[in-house]
Order: sequence, then structure tokens, then C-alpha cells
Amino acid sequence: MTISSICPVILCGGSGTRLWPLSRKSLPKQFVPLIGSKSLLRLTVERLAHINPNLVCVAAEDHRFLVAQTLHDAKLGASVILEPVARNTAAAMALAALAAPPSQLLLFCPADHHIPDAAAFAAMVEQGRAAATGGAIVTFGVAPSFPSTAYGYIEQGTARPDGARDVQRFIEKPQAQAAQQLLLGGHVLWNAGIFLCQAQVLLQAMARHAPDIYQSCLDAWAKVKTDQVGGQTFFRPDAGLFKACRSQSIDYAVMEHHDNVAVVPFDGTWSDVGSWNAVAELAPADAMGNRAGGDSAHAHHMKTQNTYIHAAGQRPVVALGTHNVLIIDTPDALLVADASQAEAVKEVVAKLEALDASQALQHRRVARPWGWYDSVDAGPRHQVKRIGVNPGASLSLQMHHHRAEHWIVVSGTAEVTNGDTVRILTENQSTFIPLGQTHRLANPGKLPLEIIEVQSGAYLGEDDIVRFEDNYGRN
Repeated sequence: MTISSICPVILCGGSGTRLWPLSRKSLPKQFVPLIGSKSLLRLTVERLAHINPNLVCVAAEDHRFLVAQTLHDAKLGASVILEPVARNTAAAMALAALAAPPSQLLLFCPADHHIPDAAAFAAMVEQGRAAATGGAIVTFGVAPSFPSTAYGYIEQGTARPDGARDVQRFIEKPQAQAAQQLLLGGHVLWNAGIFLCQAQVLLQAMARHAPDIYQSCLDAWAKVKTDQVGGQTFFRPDAGLFKACRSQSIDYAVMEHHDNVAVVPFDGTWSDVGSWNAVAELAPADAMGNRAGGDSAHAHHMKTQNTYIHAAGQRPVVALGTHNVLIIDTPDALLVADASQAEAVKEVVAKLEALDASQALQHRRVARPWGWYDSVDAGPRHQVKRIGVNPGASLSLQMHHHRAEHWIVVSGTAEVTNGDTVRILTENQSTFIPLGQTHRLANPGKLPLEIIEVQSGAYLGEDDIVRFEDNYGRN
């Protein structure tokens, strides 16, 4: 079933620091495989395709290829609007509305929520159509199952002729006792951050309640540029004008002030996957309340209770005699936390950032538009990487001022440009790239290419790259 007159807009921003160390700023939680082998963004794309397969994604410039890869894997297309900098949901929604026809119904959805019943979700959206067509901004609330202090709430008002209810008020994340009282009152829903409205209605509300944000987005969109990479179209608002925009959520900027906001309840399963406790609840529990995620075959519980292990799969992870503990293992960082402290993980990230620890920002294995690289070892004047190149893909034609490189082919076929020479290397063959030499690595084959790269030199940072040609629109 599709509801073709509604255009889904996926808001792909957010850093996901509460799911560190699996989620990093370079790979936020919406891009991390969390449910089986699929990311939350992939599941969101597939769910919204039931409403309309013609999607819009609003994403950070740094994540454009992660979005493109997700769309490719899901065999779906989308218009991708790239934010030069993060400016929260009000600006992101304004850009999508400016890109749409004025009367277009837009369904704004976060990229990082887990809603397994796509049919029930589509039916909920359909219940809001009449109110949205009539000029309301429709929000969707989840029937609360416990007095959560991690979610905002929506207090429902009187019933409307269009089948929705008026929003009496929005309530920010309450303290535990206040949350209990809200549930006892019986008229509240969790705020899911999902909205349905006409493009022109949102823009008019923005112009009224947040005119500075509206004007910044209008100015930036007036100078939008487009480019195509790998068959995917990207829309780029003017960076300088957009950076001047104030950062604020749509709730603060518009919803708490607007006089025509309706709400539709949702009784299905929903999670914002906002903490490791929420991730743990997605996994089945044994008789003692223990759960496992990631490569669960490497997770071992012994005399434990209510312990969650997320195993990376590279080594056994054993919990012995633990109670109410979260253990998150990755190749370069390990988190062990009391389950009651799950909401404080973002403080860990802030601490690591202050210490200039790379693990706060990126994984050891880093996705690239042509494949990936994994930093295996590093020292004062050397670095060793495993590099994987997708079939038909190539790195940029580039050179380095401060390092030389040795390449050894582990598997697949490599086409190596080394100065004026182009040659084919196969398994167990190698080459040397001198400092300052123009070079390129490509995979002309139909199977993945993997090489070992040994770098040596005085400076080994990723910013020591001068690109002469690039297939991916990078500088």
C-alpha cells in the first residue's frame, strides 16, 4: 500500500552519543547496523516506502555517502538535502518544505526510531491526513507504557471533527514523580517527534514564530546548488547563509507556540533507541533477564542477571557475576556501565573529546564512498591499514606531502596508478608509492579488493591528501 500524496522526509541528523562506543560522530546511530544486519535508517527507509517510495532525506554533508549507500542497499531513490552544518530540526524541516510544492503533504520522521509494524504506522499516518489537509500541523504520540523521564509528553485536548485531537500542551522531559502523575491523568502521549503538514503551513508557522530561522533557510535555499554522484542527486543550500541560521528544535521554535496543532495516537511498538537500555530491550531475554546483541555468539553470561552484552565478534566477551550491567565491546573501545547510568554515556563522549581521543569521533574502521579502511596499527612514524575497495570503485587521484606508502594486495585485483605508470596487481603482489608521487588505487574487477597499506613518514594525518581527480565530489 502506498499513500502517494504524502511525501516522507527523513531527518538524518543527530550524533547519537548516548550509544557510544558503537555510535560515533562520524558514524551516528542511524547508520550503525543495530537490528539484525540493518541500520535504523535502512529500516526507516523501508517502512516509509510503504507510504511513498519517493523520499526526501535531510542529512549532514559529512554523511552524504552513508545515506546514498543506504538508499542503494534498499533499492530506493530519494532527494538528499545536505546541511552544511547542523542546525537542529527546525532548519532541517524548513529546507525540506522550501524544496516542496506549497500544498504538498510532508511527513517528517526521525531516521533513528524503531517501528517494526509498517502497516500500523501507515494507518496511523492516514488518520492524520484530514487534519493536515485542513491546515493543521499534525503530530503523532505514542501511548506510554511506563512513566519515562527520557521522553517529552503531549497532553491531548478536545476531539476535532477531522478525527484527531487538539494538543493541549507539550511537556518537556519530566522528573520521575511528575511523569507518574502524567500517566495517572490518562491524557498524555510520548512525543515521537513525527509531524505531518502541508509545506506552506509549516513555512507560514516558521515565518510567524521563528522568522529568523525561516529567513536564513529561505536565503540559503535561494542559492541552492545540485550535483550528482553515482546517480544520486544532492541539493546543497548556500553554506555561508545557512551557517548564519540559529539552531533550535521544531518543538521550541514552532510547536509550543502554534495555535493549530493536532495529535493522533499510535498504539504500536515504538522506540527511539535513545540509550543502551533501549537497545537491550530489542533483544530477547533469557530466564535471568540477560540479553545479547551484535555478534551474540561471542557474548557469554555466567552467573549474571539483567546484563546486556554487545559483542563485536572479534573476541569472546564474558560477564561473570554481574547484575544490571551494560557491556559494549568494539575493536577500539569498551564500555562497562551500570544500567542506571545509560543516559550518562554522552558525558563519557564529552570527556573523551576534551582529551582529544579519536575514539570519541570515529571508529577504527571508517566507511568511505569507495569502500572502507581499518587502522590496524600506528606508531610515531608508521601506520598500517587494511583497505577495502568495492568492485568498480576507485580512490581519488592524489598525492601526499609527508608520507610514502607500501601496498600489498591481499585479495582481488588492483589497478594502480603510480606516477605515469598504470599496472595491474593481483594477490600477494605489491608496490611502493614514494612521497610526493601522484597515485590512485582502483578495483577494475567484479569482486571486492583488499590491500594492506603501510604508511611511513613524519605526518600521517588523513588531511595530508591533495586530490587532483575525484569521483565523489570531494575537495
